[in-house]
Amino acid sequence: MRAQFPSTSAPAIVVATGPAQERTAFAQAAARLQTLVAARGIAHPPFSVTASRDGRALSIELPLTGAGNNGSSRAAIATLRRELVPQTLRRVPGAQTAVTGAAAEDVDFTRQMEHGTPYVIAFVLGLAFMLLLVTFRSIVVPLKAIVLNLLSVGAAYGVLTLVFQRHWAQGLLGFHSDGAVVAWLPLFLFVVLFGLSMDYHVFILSRVREAVDSGMETDAAVRYGIVRTAGVVTSAALVMVGVFSLFASLSSLDLKQAGVGLAAAVLIDATIVRAVLLPASMKLLGRWNWYLPGWLGWLPGAGAGRTQPSAAPTPFAAGTPAGTPS
Repeated sequence: MRAQFPSTSAPAIVVATGPAQERTAFAQAAARLQTLVAARGIAHPPFSVTASRDGRALSIELPLTGAGNNGSSRAAIATLRRELVPQTLRRVPGAQTAVTGAAAEDVDFTRQMEHGTPYVIAFVLGLAFMLLLVTFRSIVVPLKAIVLNLLSVGAAYGVLTLVFQRHWAQGLLGFHSDGAVVAWLPLFLFVVLFGLSMDYHVFILSRVREAVDSGMETDAAVRYGIVRTAGVVTSAALVMVGVFSLFASLSSLDLKQAGVGLAAAVLIDATIVRAVLLPASMKLLGRWNWYLPGWLGWLPGAGAGRTQPSAAPTPFAAGTPAGTPS
């Protein structure tokens, strides 16, 4: 369709304002811009020019080469902004110009996401570290939680790359990949998955710390915490995977990508990360799990897991080696 009707593709809209006495110069600059755009092949005529009654403003619609959201369209926007508009309309004295339209909005949104993502990630990681540090009074727990949560998010990014950029499982999921992941999805996945993963982590660790505070050795406390929380964590994960998988079945590529990323991340997090890596790392670290440097002793404790259980934790009595029935 684009090959047969190139002038109906998504347009870039060039707008300009300036003094009324420069209306003639504006018209000449607009004509020059259209000539250069056609000669460079970044847009297809016919072009639509609209001017205000007083001649102080005009807009030019330039149907862009490409699909409107691919590399060709983005390159066309960059050429307009950096070269052609400055060479024409911006040379008119007192002129102010801008390039907008769907393709330009896509370029600007992607740039803003790239600019803001590091700040969002730093804020989320810093806040999570401080909350876990105060809650469990340990410097090891928050560091380990951040690493494990980043593993889940990284796994989700890897699945998205395989499925939607490397064209894997297209037939299985019933879609045709455009070779890209939508710009808003990586940051969206990060904040959602980090929150979900932190829920699991705090839920499990609270039971482990509860057992440690009741007198259990760390190995037995880890087993106690996993046993106590396994049913809830598994059930919640199955529900979320089922819901997110429905999004993966939709025809919208954006929602399909979100569904695949969320479902894969929750499944990996609830099985490999929380059921294997978390208890394994806690067993290896032993009492170092609860290490707090002396210079941080002034920190207040939020008291997670510090309330003594109403009865001795079961099925493993305090100090009973893992694997031995109480």
